[in-house]
Amino acid sequence: MFQTLSRNRRYLVPGALLIAVLLLPLLVWLGAPLVRTDVVAEPFPFSVPDEDTVAGLNPDEAAAVMAGLLSAVEDPALLDDLSDAQLAALEETMMGVADRMGEHSAVEEMPGGAAAWRVVAAGTFVDADSFHQGSGSATIYAQGVDRILRLEAFMVTNGPDLHVLLVENIAGTSRESIGAYVDLGALKGNVGDQNYALPADVDLSLYSGVLIYCLPFHVVFATAPLSAP
Repeated sequence: MFQTLSRNRRYLVPGALLIAVLLLPLLVWLGAPLVRTDVVAEPFPFSVPDEDTVAGLNPDEAAAVMAGLLSAVEDPALLDDLSDAQLAALEETMMGVADRMGEHSAVEEMPGGAAAWRVVAAGTFVDADSFHQGSGSATIYAQGVDRILRLEAFMVTNGPDLHVLLVENIAGTSRESIGAYVDLGALKGNVGDQNYALPADVDLSLYSGVLIYCLPFHVVFATAPLSAP
């Protein structure tokens, strides 16, 4: 009997060590986000209109485009990423837009240089529970056929494999109860301003808000009900 126990003990220790080694990557993946902060600071997106678009702008439209371009070029990091040819093209475009402005009425500029964009829906993040906490704003902007979800002054408890979802039922707490949803991609950072493009075929009337959602464990980290302005 003692020989059997000794033999079993001889195999038990190496087996336990092997299990620990195999489980270590999983434990690190699960635990690391809880002690890590991922900060992002994306500027509001802007686009440079082509020559035909500039030629068709009325004075008010030109003023809105110019406001967005001027705000964008105030970001040194953005200018550093442009080649000499791109900088020259941007300068030429701005001169063309200026020519189209003439006399124009005042244009209300949205935050972050978004003068050429309009707000479609907006909301504020709230905690999912006492452990999973979130804050900041969620705003959907539209410019022509382009739409983005922008998170600003954003913070959420970090976790493994968090995604940004547009959901049918903002009060849902599980995969079944959130209803239909659109996955806008992995959360870029649990702190900071960030942008998420919306697919062109998404019907916003079908969705009531934004969830920060842990895909592997189907846990809601923060919610932002959306409403039209």
